[in-house]
Amino acid sequence: MKKSDRLNLILKIIKENEISNQEELTEFLNKSGCEVSQATVSRDISELGLIKVSGVDKKTKYFHAIAISQNFSKKNIDLFRQVTTSIVVANNLVVVKTLQGNGSSAGYTVDSMNIPQILGTIAGDDTLVIIAKDVSDAEIISQILRGLFND
Repeated sequence: MKKSDRLNLILKIIKENEISNQEELTEFLNKSGCEVSQATVSRDISELGLIKVSGVDKKTKYFHAIAISQNFSKKNIDLFRQVTTSIVVANNLVVVKTLQGNGSSAGYTVDSMNIPQILGTIAGDDTLVIIAKDVSDAEIISQILRGLFND
């Protein structure tokens, strides 16, 4: 199996299943006819930019945050990184604190990401409030945003 096919298979597996660790993902791949080692899976996870988020049935699961952020420029991501000072979850809200005068810039970047868990955003001078449907969605949003700092 070609590497690109394997990476696509990984994305399909994590979309359809709650996969919480490399061993489990390796097992799924091997059962799908793609014989791989855990070291290969580890490299693939890194290359795909997978992050762990809260699961429904399991404590954590792999999630592909990069797919959300691929549709806008690196310049926007860099700006978000430079102006953001903290990201905090409070129930179904994600509060992003920014440098003074940058709340709306952070809001523009987050809105551009089209994260499906976001119901809406409200930007102030140095704060962006992101409204999620529930606590689980708020956690996913915060993990996606924190994942932008891991590149």
